[in-house]
Amino acid sequence: MSHPLKVDSSELWLERVMDNFDDFLIDHANNEKKASAVALSLMAHYPDKPKLLETMMDLALEELHHYRQVLKIILSRKITPTADEKDAYVNKIIKRVRRGTEFYFLDRLLTAAIIEARGAERFSLLANRLESPELSEFYSELAISEQNHYLLFLELAQHYFSQTQIDQRWQEWLNIEAEIISNLPIRARLH
Repeated sequence: MSHPLKVDSSELWLERVMDNFDDFLIDHANNEKKASAVALSLMAHYPDKPKLLETMMDLALEELHHYRQVLKIILSRKITPTADEKDAYVNKIIKRVRRGTEFYFLDRLLTAAIIEARGAERFSLLANRLESPELSEFYSELAISEQNHYLLFLELAQHYFSQTQIDQRWQEWLNIEAEIISNLPIRARLH
């Protein structure tokens, strides 16, 4: 699966996830919940943007469905879910979002696209490594879904901003994301 990211996830990350898959599942479930909350947050912040409202409503429901699917896997494996942990990757990205109404909205859309692109890349790697055909298929489908979400956020940006505004900031975000992902400790987490 192709992605726009400047740095690929390492083999060490994939090995860490495979060695601690139960921990990964808990983090994955929590991330799906947070993704749904992000879509709802965008709706709350921008009620005057009908295209965004429709798109984010569908996305919030889809992400919540993904959460339900991962939770079913967790419970079937007799894993006890734990409280959410702060996501260092997402928090570092959020700290780089510009302030100011127009800048902030563009950055929210582009950071969401970047985070979804990273999810697509990592779910695809995982799908190719998992031995369980059911889990492999599940993560293949999620990788496609995340890829679609990444493109969806870029399309929304194109609806509200000029291509020139998007292109410059998108390249900046790709560089920021590469720096962040390269400097994070490698853990059995989605990010």
